[in-house]
Amino acid sequence: MKIKEVLNALEMFAPLPLQDGFDNAGLQIGLTDAEVTGALLCLDVTEAVVDEAIALGYNLIVSHHPLIFKGFKSVTGKDYVERCVIKAIKNDIVIYSMHTNLDNALLGVNYKIAEKIGLRQVRVLEPRENALLKLVTFVPMKHVNQVRDALFGAGCGCIGNYDACSYNIEGIGTFRAGNGTHPYCGKIGELHHEEEMRIETILPVYKRDVVTKALLAAHPYEEPAFDFYPVQNKWNQAGAGIIGVLEEPETEGDFLRRVKQIFEAGCVKHSRLTGRLIRNVALCGGAGAFLLPRAIASQADVFITGEVKYHDYFYYENSILIAEIGHYESEQYTKELIYSLLEKKFPSLELRMTRINTNPIKYL
Repeated sequence: MKIKEVLNALEMFAPLPLQDGFDNAGLQIGLTDAEVTGALLCLDVTEAVVDEAIALGYNLIVSHHPLIFKGFKSVTGKDYVERCVIKAIKNDIVIYSMHTNLDNALLGVNYKIAEKIGLRQVRVLEPRENALLKLVTFVPMKHVNQVRDALFGAGCGCIGNYDACSYNIEGIGTFRAGNGTHPYCGKIGELHHEEEMRIETILPVYKRDVVTKALLAAHPYEEPAFDFYPVQNKWNQAGAGIIGVLEEPETEGDFLRRVKQIFEAGCVKHSRLTGRLIRNVALCGGAGAFLLPRAIASQADVFITGEVKYHDYFYYENSILIAEIGHYESEQYTKELIYSLLEKKFPSLELRMTRINTNPIKYL
């Protein structure tokens, strides 16, 4: 298979439009028409990781953190990023990153963290806003199933764990075809009445162009009528952070010790213990302290993340238990997530999670 087939599968799971504005997820380096020889999975791309791919004979590296965040005016090898770029190009290695798009995706990074901790009833902590559209179109009765199925196939109609969702109302449409037209029904110059179905369905904003193309291809009319309306509902299937429930409550001390063990953390920094039992757990991999107000509003007993500012411990100490486990530690199981995605989709693809610990932070 070609490298681009692998990358297309990854983007189907975590579409690039889900990434945050500051991010640079996606293809970093290389040409994707080559046959894939193997994929090395990592959290960070370092020179040692590129060397590992070379030694394995792999021509694809899939990372969580992007190697390239900003543009270059020159590439001279003055830092590790430029040296990785040079080495990857010289060895025909493609580098692809799944960062905040994988953080924000359904069953993405934070779901993996929740799975490791053993959370149930998991939901997105901060769902995306202004991310949905409602499509309304009108279809002659004989073509309703054809058009509706095309819309579902293009990504419409997903609400939670339900798909193929739509609302349908029968009615009468009117039109008069002018000179030079080729109407599906009716005669040029005559007012025509047609039994039609009004179809309403929902879609993510980023799928608008794909859905429009699918609609136009499936609809029998020369000039089909359709409208997109912004939807104010939150998109609960995509967004930042996770909140879930432990099967059995734990004391703060027992919970923190268990988290330390699960994530093999060199240390767990935490706020003052309150004496409450831990049942509701909010979390966000990486630098997730911006979600602390949301975690408190959601009545979480503890918030786990990779990085927290010093003054946040003061500000929120009476509201929630804060547990800071380290950026690398919180996201390390992302490699497992990507591995499982690719193994399921491409059983014959040779995969390897890097054996190199790329965490730059060390503990005495």
